[in-house]
Amino acid sequence: MDSTPGRVTAVLGPTNTGKTHYAIDRMLAHRTGVIGLPLRLLAREVYDRIVAVRGPSVVALVTGEERIVPARTAYWVCTVEAMPQGIGADFVAIDEIQLCADPERGHVFTDRLLNMRGLHETLFMGSDTMRPAIAELVPRVQFARRERFSELLYTGSKKISRMPGRTAIVGFSVDNVYAIAELLRRQKGGAAVVMGALSPRTRNAQVAMYQNGDVDYLVATDAIGMGLNLDIRHVAFSATSKFDGSRIRPLMPHELAQIAGRAGRYMQPGTFGVTGEAQPLDDGIVEAIQNHSFKPIDRLMWRNHRLEFGSIEALIASLEAPSPERMLTRGREADDLSSLRTLYELEGVAARLRDARDVRLLWDVCRIPDFQGISHGEHTNLLSRIFGFLHERGSLPDDWFARQIKRIDRTDGDIDMLSKRLAYIRTWTYAAQRKGWVDNEAHWRDATRAVEDRLSDALHLALTNRFVDRRTSVLLRRLKMKEGLLAEINDKGEVIVEGETLGRLEGFRFHQTGTTSPDEARTVGQAAAQALRPEFHLRADRFYNAPDTEMDFTEQGGLMWGDQAVGKLVRGADPLRPSVEAFVDDEAGPEVMQKVTRRLQHFIDRKVAAAMEPLLAMSRDETLTGIARGFAFRLMEGFGILQRQDVAQEVKELDQDARAQLRKHGVRFGQFTIFQQLLLKPAPTRLRLVLWSLSKDLAEFPEAPPPGLVTVPKVDWAPEGYYTMAGYRLAGSRAIRIDMLERLADLLRPADSRGGFEATPDMLSITGMTLEQFADLMGGLGYAAERGERTKVRAADLPTPTPTEVPDDIPAETPDPTPTETPEPTPQETPVEEPTEVPPAPPVEAPVETPETEVFYTFTWAPRRQNARGPRREGQGDRPQRKGKPKGAFAGKKGTPRADQGAKGGPRTYEARPKRDKPIDPDNPFAALAALKDK
Repeated sequence: MDSTPGRVTAVLGPTNTGKTHYAIDRMLAHRTGVIGLPLRLLAREVYDRIVAVRGPSVVALVTGEERIVPARTAYWVCTVEAMPQGIGADFVAIDEIQLCADPERGHVFTDRLLNMRGLHETLFMGSDTMRPAIAELVPRVQFARRERFSELLYTGSKKISRMPGRTAIVGFSVDNVYAIAELLRRQKGGAAVVMGALSPRTRNAQVAMYQNGDVDYLVATDAIGMGLNLDIRHVAFSATSKFDGSRIRPLMPHELAQIAGRAGRYMQPGTFGVTGEAQPLDDGIVEAIQNHSFKPIDRLMWRNHRLEFGSIEALIASLEAPSPERMLTRGREADDLSSLRTLYELEGVAARLRDARDVRLLWDVCRIPDFQGISHGEHTNLLSRIFGFLHERGSLPDDWFARQIKRIDRTDGDIDMLSKRLAYIRTWTYAAQRKGWVDNEAHWRDATRAVEDRLSDALHLALTNRFVDRRTSVLLRRLKMKEGLLAEINDKGEVIVEGETLGRLEGFRFHQTGTTSPDEARTVGQAAAQALRPEFHLRADRFYNAPDTEMDFTEQGGLMWGDQAVGKLVRGADPLRPSVEAFVDDEAGPEVMQKVTRRLQHFIDRKVAAAMEPLLAMSRDETLTGIARGFAFRLMEGFGILQRQDVAQEVKELDQDARAQLRKHGVRFGQFTIFQQLLLKPAPTRLRLVLWSLSKDLAEFPEAPPPGLVTVPKVDWAPEGYYTMAGYRLAGSRAIRIDMLERLADLLRPADSRGGFEATPDMLSITGMTLEQFADLMGGLGYAAERGERTKVRAADLPTPTPTEVPDDIPAETPDPTPTETPEPTPQETPVEEPTEVPPAPPVEAPVETPETEVFYTFTWAPRRQNARGPRREGQGDRPQRKGKPKGAFAGKKGTPRADQGAKGGPRTYEARPKRDKPIDPDNPFAALAALKDK
């Protein structure tokens, strides 16, 4: 079978032995050469390498969908199916020769093995499993064994989340590849995708993204096993079986080795294993892969290459001719032969087959691959139409061909849609590459190539957008390069590293934005930490030297530096000396943490000292002794405010000297509350509520009422003791400020709380309430409010004072004026028309004035009984202390009016009685006036 002189060498061995590189060097050592490769992706890669050495003017690239043939072509880079025949090249090489055993394409490789020879040198590169077959079929062949440059080790099963960097995960279906890539995007920042169905342009863009480190992971089909040289350290199988076109079968050990061998480049060792649902490999298979020891291939796929075109029957018979050798076997029926049989059965096709030229043309059309993956019927219908055009016109119509391309030339849609369009354009690219099939071959080759390029770019972009997180991938690459990351913080506090916004720096904590997985968050945090460590120290120095005016605390206990949270208050051993907890990331370091914590503690200590100065000064007064010091301690516990009812016994025990010592510190003994007046200001009140909330371990701190309000509405969620700490006393549906309550108590003290009294304008003015609101307030203080209505007395209705003297010229009585008689109008003549009858106007009645009424309330003291089981609740009514008895004393039996009360509803008169002598209460603010009264 070998009639051509020249050296024939089979360079066999495992992957990563440099076989393809050796073949390229040998081809370039000759004047002309042809190399056949298993994939158009690999053909493009080899073409680019040779062009880089010899230039594009002498290198041709020929695949099913691409044809670049310069006028001075010396070196042909082709897919095995597209290798030119009979050009007499000095050198011929066939890569991955073990594909002679492939059920689909094996017959093509076998044909090249048997019939393609270089004038001076022929190389077959592939697995060592082909050695017996080549030795039997190729006379005078020489063998060159090449050993793997690096070691290949098995690492067992690993989860995808634990895959090391520079890993290729292999799947055997598009859905499986996409699912793995999506998982890697969420957990590892993204992955490149490589499949045999991708165009060379898309595949190269995806591989470049992996090679330059934009992503650390690659998800691929078994296409990577066909000589693609990538920087892969680990190969993980997500499955160990595949669909081969007719059935799902397990991968053979040598097929697994072909893919696993992609791990480790040149001298760098590689590893392989399984992941996902794939079962761990058997020990025997692992040993065979690691030692490159496999069962030899003893059957090669074959089909007769000497075809007869005299008739369809003759052509089919030649295609089905038996093999001449025992080792050669016919594989399953190829797609081109199946399409030929189907088209021959069509009446419109059979009628056109008049000679050998027509049969050859039909065979050429049947060899168009089913790139679109459509049904056999749809594919043969398309072939039938193409054959009809070529047979009738000699070429495909330009307008029809243009419509097919225009229908595909769209870059919108998702990954699946773009992939389908790329598959469709490959059909028309293949047709444009056939000599004589279109009128303007150069134009249509360029047109189909441009559409494929646009679709390829769109598919690459869609794959990248779906399966790659750009931000994380960029950071990963820069972190691997171990270069200093350029970071900046804009005026919004956004942290930007290498042009990527990672998050926001708030105070001394970095908050990531947009992270979707723990691994991604860890990567972003690592990048930000390297860039922000100097910034943390600069900020800590600025913060430590910042004045207190730049800091504040929130009503929830937060500590702020400007508008940024830098810490929070926590409960301390002393309620008036809280501790602080700084918000500082661990990456900032302990020095920054200590500096921020120390500065926050200084701030809050000074804040408490200033706001609570009256209380702290009282606690430091060493002149306070005995019961006065004990009472001062009670005030310290109450943050400067005590309900009098809660310390009634202690107040009774205080003598005048003790009270005087306490009054020296601003302590006021009111009827309802004992407090320090200065602590009712807004700033101390706000701080007191925070300190009290900390001491009570409240989950949510209640906020202080807005400053300046005398009363505030009651809130149901308020914890026990809140109103006291806020400087208010709850009474009814509202709470009143305690200092204003004491002023109200001064007005209530002289009122007749037994006989009843009405609210005065001064009472309403102090509280700022309506009469109804005041009645509710009084009810909360322990008074009963009786509502009534009466006729409102107008100023005009008041009696006019009688003058002492009446002048003589004014009569005692003024007679009524005599009414003037009004004459009736003279009737006028009416027109001829009958006048319209006008109804008489209704009599006008004088308006009757309704007397205006007003609402009033009568208040009497009606305290609630104190609960014998516990202390009174906050806001429970207490009768205000009064000096002397009420002005009106009750008389008579129950149900009879008092002697000084008129008829029901009539006015009351009160009789003044002499008061009993009683010692002047030193707590009474009017004590001084009472003392002057006797002088």
